[in-house]
Amino acid sequence: MSYTCSINKPNNTAQATNLTTMRVDLGNHKNSGNITEIQASYKSKVKASERVKISSSRDAYQTLMYAYEADKIEMREEFIIILLNRANKILGWVQISEGGVSGTVADSKLIFGIALQMQASAMILSHNHPSGNLKPSDTDIKTTDKLKESGQILDIPILDHLICTPEGYTSMADEGLL
Repeated sequence: MSYTCSINKPNNTAQATNLTTMRVDLGNHKNSGNITEIQASYKSKVKASERVKISSSRDAYQTLMYAYEADKIEMREEFIIILLNRANKILGWVQISEGGVSGTVADSKLIFGIALQMQASAMILSHNHPSGNLKPSDTDIKTTDKLKESGQILDIPILDHLICTPEGYTSMADEGLL
């Protein structure tokens, strides 16, 4: 197998359009058999017409209460995202991390990697506070701002970030913190 590509390789600034052609023969490369093809796919178990639409923070909270494990929500923090299509219908939810009593990780590479694979058009972030405190911490706000900025760059807006407990929730969007 061979591969040919053209590379812009200027000799000086006056010759910026000079092209160099390079040919690489992968068939003779000792590791060519160790290259893995990557394929991404998505198959929903729910028909598009039957997907749940999120219209408010209350809708998101009710959906998230199915995602959180009832016997863990007051024990350790979890970070969960809901991925949405262009009509704000749920594509699915994903647990991003499970932490300890007072924190968990919201890895932006993992979050947006999954959102891109799912071709999500928007997302809702969520984590729980085992303490029952519904007030967002400074770290919660900074994390949300960082993820919001990343979402703007990737054209996957963050619609809300909910802090959940079994007794209620706080919506950062409703509170003007998003």
